[in-house]
Amino acid sequence: MKKFLYFIALSLIFTSCSSDDDQRNNPYLVDLNFVFQMDLNLPQYNNLNFPGNSFTQYNYGISGVVIYNLNNSQFMAFELTDPNHVPSSCSMLVVEGIEAFCGCDDGNVYSIVTGQLLEGQGEYTLKPYRVERIGNVLQVSNR
Repeated sequence: MKKFLYFIALSLIFTSCSSDDDQRNNPYLVDLNFVFQMDLNLPQYNNLNFPGNSFTQYNYGISGVVIYNLNNSQFMAFELTDPNHVPSSCSMLVVEGIEAFCGCDDGNVYSIVTGQLLEGQGEYTLKPYRVERIGNVLQVSNR
């Protein structure tokens, strides 16, 4: 009888657990595969040689990518589409300082340092991209 109750208890535990992948996947933003490199020796990327500066690249991602230099060894990269909207003309984010502003009527503001929602409403943070520094070259990708 103890084995039967033990089996029932374990069965309930395992069947009540579910994957939260559907909650983590943003239904608004598609996954685009891309890779681009930025040579920090080139003048157009000079700002990224100093912590606290950012650079926006509009040729990749859905609406573009913002890259932020945290401390010369850590760089952050995020999608420039508001993650709490279906992509549209108003959902493209505009970067001012360390914040990204949505043009839609909800007033969403995000941190380009952490990706967190600072003002407005929504359940999703900015979509992060991978950044790897190899010497003086940054490689940004969604792989």
